[in-house]
Amino acid sequence: MKVTLICVGKVKEKFYRDAIKEYEKRLGAYIKLNTIEINDEKVKVENPSEIAIAMDKEGKNILSKIKDNQYVIMLEILGKNLSSEDFAEKINNLMLSGNSDVVLVIGGSYGLSDEVKKRSNYALSFSKMTFPHQMMRVILLEQVYRAYRIITGASYHK
Repeated sequence: MKVTLICVGKVKEKFYRDAIKEYEKRLGAYIKLNTIEINDEKVKVENPSEIAIAMDKEGKNILSKIKDNQYVIMLEILGKNLSSEDFAEKINNLMLSGNSDVVLVIGGSYGLSDEVKKRSNYALSFSKMTFPHQMMRVILLEQVYRAYRIITGASYHK
């Protein structure tokens, strides 16, 4: 399976980068992983119109990286909450149904544009809580790794 991770913003802290590298290394046994970082748009004055413009720019950049045949899972606070087992089942079902090219999208600090939401095939939520985007990247990669360990019956999942 090919998985593309599209993230708005760069990972600045070394401890997050180290954790990401570790999960990327572990995932190499299961998938071909490609990570694309989209620049986050700066907002000079935090008002709804400036935020909308920034989200629109980020959204256009995200969409430019997605191919028509890819299955898109966006992280969205209003998305569906899944257990690790359910997420593994979702991934496994995608593979079994021929969706072997999956895109995971983590938006910027203001969320995802409506256009990205419309293009998405599935909205996934980890929690109603807000997490730092850099941390969410680590959590998402860990859960993808856990999903493959569950799918293969390996001992990582407890």
